[in-house]
Amino acid sequence: AAAVRNRLHYIKDYASKQKIMTTDLIDRDVFALSRDDDTACAVIFSIRDGKMIGKRHFYIGNSIAQTDENIIQTVVEKWYLETDFIPDEIVVSHEPEQLDFLDRWLRNKRGSAIEITVPKIGDKKKLIAMAITNADFLIRELHLQQAARENALPRGVASLQRDLRLDKPPRRIECFDNSHFQGTEYVSSMVVFSDGRPKKSDYRKYKIHVDGNDDFAAMQEVVRRRYVRVLEEKTELPDLIMIDGGKGQLSAAVAVLDDLGLYGKIPVIGLAKRLEEIFVPGQSDAILLPRTSTSLRLLQSVRDEAHRFAITYHRLLRDKRTFQTELTEIAGIGEKTAQKLLIECGSVENIRALGEAELAKIIGAKAAKAVKEHFEGGEEESSEPLAS
Repeated sequence: AAAVRNRLHYIKDYASKQKIMTTDLIDRDVFALSRDDDTACAVIFSIRDGKMIGKRHFYIGNSIAQTDENIIQTVVEKWYLETDFIPDEIVVSHEPEQLDFLDRWLRNKRGSAIEITVPKIGDKKKLIAMAITNADFLIRELHLQQAARENALPRGVASLQRDLRLDKPPRRIECFDNSHFQGTEYVSSMVVFSDGRPKKSDYRKYKIHVDGNDDFAAMQEVVRRRYVRVLEEKTELPDLIMIDGGKGQLSAAVAVLDDLGLYGKIPVIGLAKRLEEIFVPGQSDAILLPRTSTSLRLLQSVRDEAHRFAITYHRLLRDKRTFQTELTEIAGIGEKTAQKLLIECGSVENIRALGEAELAKIIGAKAAKAVKEHFEGGEEESSEPLAS
């Protein structure tokens, strides 16, 4: 009895502190809607015995194609699907899209009459105005929070600015890496990280035209090609340029940036793989960051992604060359025919599996016969027993 008495006391105390909204004692719910561009906010006041006992709100995204009436209809339906209590009266800022259906559904659920009104004057109109003011405020708060999130610096980017003593956060990092096999199939990659995350739509890959195994010349070529185009097209410049390599590769890149008038305007660093040393132009000593450093982990992620992208492109070109070389060794098969087979079939095994008639549909009867004889001859040779 004492526990019940105390509970009742707390309820009465809570009720006594609620703001009086209306002078009548009717239970009512108030639904109001505010919109700003593609965001809508619905506010619900729960009023019992004339006092406000609760307030809820919902955000509705991608609402530009929806009408006010449709949104109010959806909000009211959602609200009463999740609660069993239906008040005497529902006050709405806009007439629901299917008012008759809503009225019948709520009457059946409540088991008695209910009134749904869109007030034009009086105390109920003031309730709607108050709810709309609340919704306006909530939308402004939402937009401020979104703007704050968009402008917030990721931890890794902020750490990198601090550790490299950069004038501004390196929100956009462009990193270059080279890949080749004994001086052949020389390629370079450029990857972009925006706010610490890969931005793959801005990745670029390059075929490099250098003689022999000259990593410095390759780095100069890719950096020049990249930033000559950026300057010509007036596209976005990075906040930090990163070179995968040590002092030599870094110096090669700096020479090109100096020629283009970009050195001194954009910070540039090199990251050497062996000891994860960070080289900065004009400094003889490398920067060594702790292995657990957030800054170093970000730089490693950027470097590893550039390396992966370069290796993938290099392998693609090497496989393509190997495939075409094998085909062009066949008498009567030139580069164009080999390329056509490459596109249509995808692999040597697929070509080997095709019959002569199927090959003829792709490259003609004469070439198909030559290809088939080549592979059949190869199979015969490979099937001979090895000499003991």
